[in-house]
Amino acid sequence: MKKSIYLQIYETINRIPAGKVSTYGQIARLTGNCTPRMVGYALHALPGDSDVPWQRVINSRGEISLRSGNDGHSLQRKLLENEGIIFDSNNRIDFRLFGWKND
Repeated sequence: MKKSIYLQIYETINRIPAGKVSTYGQIARLTGNCTPRMVGYALHALPGDSDVPWQRVINSRGEISLRSGNDGHSLQRKLLENEGIIFDSNNRIDFRLFGWKND
C-alpha cells in the first residue's frame, strides 16, 4: 500500500536534525511528487501532539511564515532558539549556518 503524501512529507521532515532548518521547497523536492504549498498544508494538518519537528521548516527567505489566526510563529521561534538557532536583526535565519544539507 502506498503511503499518503502527507506521511511522506512528515518522514522527510523527521530527517532534519535539531539545530538545522529546511524550506518548504526543499522538503517538497526531497519528498517528490509534491509542492511547497502541499508541505504547508501537511504541516497545518499535523495533530497538536505530533512529534514531527514542524518548527524546522521555514520559508525560502529564512523567515518563519506567519500563520493567520494564531501565534504559532512565536512558539516556532522559541522552539528553534531552544535548539540553538539564531535569528538576525531582520528575524531571519542564515542558511549557511543553520540550513540542512540533507547529509
